[in-house]
Amino acid sequence: MRRTSASLVAGALVAALAWASSPSSPAVALDPSAGVADLTQDLNQILSDSRLTIARAGVVVKSAETGEELYATDAGKLLIPASNTKLFTSAAAAETLGLDYRFTTSVLSTGRKAGKVLAGDLVLRGTGDPTMLAEDYDALAAKVADAGVKVVTGKLVADDTWFDARRLGNDWAWDDETAYYAAPISALTASPDKDYDAGSVIVAVAAENGKVKVTTTPDTGYLKIVNRATAGSETDVLIERQHGTRTVVITGTVADPYQEWVAVDDPTAYASSLFRESLTRHGVKVLGRTVTGAAPEGAEELAAHESMTLGELLVPFMKLSNNIHAEILTKAMGRKAANQGTWAAGLKVTTDFAKANGVQVINMRDGSGLSRRDGFSPGSIVQFLSAVRGKPWFGTWYESLPIAGNAERFVGGTLRSRMRDTPAAGNVHAKTGSLTGVTALSGYVTSADGEPLIFSIMLNQYLSGSPKDIEDKIAVRLAQFSRASAGGDPVQLRATDPGPAGDLECSWLKPAQC
Repeated sequence: MRRTSASLVAGALVAALAWASSPSSPAVALDPSAGVADLTQDLNQILSDSRLTIARAGVVVKSAETGEELYATDAGKLLIPASNTKLFTSAAAAETLGLDYRFTTSVLSTGRKAGKVLAGDLVLRGTGDPTMLAEDYDALAAKVADAGVKVVTGKLVADDTWFDARRLGNDWAWDDETAYYAAPISALTASPDKDYDAGSVIVAVAAENGKVKVTTTPDTGYLKIVNRATAGSETDVLIERQHGTRTVVITGTVADPYQEWVAVDDPTAYASSLFRESLTRHGVKVLGRTVTGAAPEGAEELAAHESMTLGELLVPFMKLSNNIHAEILTKAMGRKAANQGTWAAGLKVTTDFAKANGVQVINMRDGSGLSRRDGFSPGSIVQFLSAVRGKPWFGTWYESLPIAGNAERFVGGTLRSRMRDTPAAGNVHAKTGSLTGVTALSGYVTSADGEPLIFSIMLNQYLSGSPKDIEDKIAVRLAQFSRASAGGDPVQLRATDPGPAGDLECSWLKPAQC
């Protein structure tokens, strides 16, 4: 299990010192206006790119030391943030739930146990843990067997009532239904690997002896696989779950191994099927069928599993821009604050927290930014990023942001292939955002003078040619910023080809692609 390493914790402490809200040493400035004027001229030139001619561009840059606004264009305009929404969700979760918060998945029994027979039901109860793996459900089943239970006369009850029954977020696109980045949300769910893409299964194909072999991770009988693919000279294959079903149809040709992350139709049913299969492997037979419902009062706990802490979860959540983590944390906040595991209750927690920290322009429809009706202004994002610097959890949260140019996937995250070998590399800590026609980058950078800066770049409604390189140019220019002089010579923004991921972030493409 990937956890926050000692080096990351140490880095968080160093970052906390560098980015603490108390003033640091004043920036050296022979003529404070000269460098700012040069910066303004350069940013205006970068934003004059023809791809933005009919687009909307909002950019704000602020000194974290003095609060001075160094640059602003359309600072107060409502723009689509995409995954920049996660800045608000993650910070509100750190504030509301605390960095030590853990999700608990438990197994309860009803009725009486006589010898090896439980005369009652077995209840699997979840609270939304997105890090539950098949092996974790297997460990719970092993504990049930170790408790001496071999036969359950009643049913297996899947209790997902910690959250409401609404599975998909506001305004999510219908054609994303089977995509892992828009998987259904449930208090009982499972992830296929340690990226923790809850509610999805990895379906892999490989050509063997002239035929196409299909495997799943985890190995599960939950999905119905219809394999129509054939072995061929090239890999051109489609792996697609049919709308509203558990059926995955595979078509095309396969030469090289290929895999796809596929969202399940019902994460509660999927998780309970994994648990039931594990019970069988450990010699526990449940005579009744699997149903959903709430555990009755007085049910006795037989086994429990606790997740990693929220402080540790922030790493895969923010580095890889995990949409499902954002939505689960939103409902978890609602449950804690209002005893309602709903989007409405959770979004109120986040928006109230944002407004309490000076945010004025905000419209949240989900926790991840998948909704195209989410809206923030770049000025509000910069205000928020400035306000949270004084929070006790800031160091851990700051280190969870993607770091430009760091090739390590769980450090550089969605910025790992961007701004390498530039003054921004290892310097910019920022959240990316991507939707069709939308890109955003907001976060922190230290100038050439050692002055901490906060910035937000939001580009909307461009028609072709992703302008992520424009974001990079701005971020590099901020890293070069000196109040006493003009910026340095133009630099190469990417030292290497970003590969097939192109301009999309890892919340849309998986490890083999980014």
